[in-house]
Amino acid sequence: SAMERPIRFEHHRYVGDKRTQVVHDLDHCTPDVIDELMEARTYLCFGPDTVVEARNRGYHVHGACAVVDAEA
Repeated sequence: SAMERPIRFEHHRYVGDKRTQVVHDLDHCTPDVIDELMEARTYLCFGPDTVVEARNRGYHVHGACAVVDAEA
């Protein structure tokens, strides 16, 4: 089951961390990872909201979200 998405990202599935160039799938990520990212305020979303777009911007899928890689 998907976690509740942060308010700024209720219409987005993929959220990037600018510090590490890692993209997280909100449907497959643990809440503590996203909470830390929201607290650090180093996040961004992608348009279109896809793993392909995240990769185009130099981001890599987070290990805990590896299921995304199989879907892409």
